[in-house]
Amino acid sequence: MQEPHDHDHEQDEAEAPTPYALLGGDEGVRALVDRFYDEMDTAEFARTIRALHPASLDESREKLWLFLCGWLGGPPRYIERFGHPRLRARHMPFPIAQAQSDAWMSCMRVALAACVPEVELRDALAHALSQLADHMRNRAG
Repeated sequence: MQEPHDHDHEQDEAEAPTPYALLGGDEGVRALVDRFYDEMDTAEFARTIRALHPASLDESREKLWLFLCGWLGGPPRYIERFGHPRLRARHMPFPIAQAQSDAWMSCMRVALAACVPEVELRDALAHALSQLADHMRNRAG
């Protein structure tokens, strides 16, 4: 015999779309990543963060897309291909101070503004990504 439980609560949780779904799945996340790297590649304020990347941003675009798909609640592609993200460890070879973290986040804010029309979702993603960017800092200043 099953214990009685709250079906309504379970149904609400099952129906709540993930940020991945709200962004439009693979295509929406790809658009966000592409806009982010387009901004990084061209914006004067992003020169400090762009300099930490290879000449071609193709691999960076792909890895961020793979990571964000899973991080936003979609398929865990990054983990399937590369294992646990270990973001801080993977970024340790690169000097990331406040200026680089801020530049990264400025590029992401431009991308979010261009790709996420829903204000609540955009603000929630900006907040979460800002915390992630702060976590990547590994240099003073």
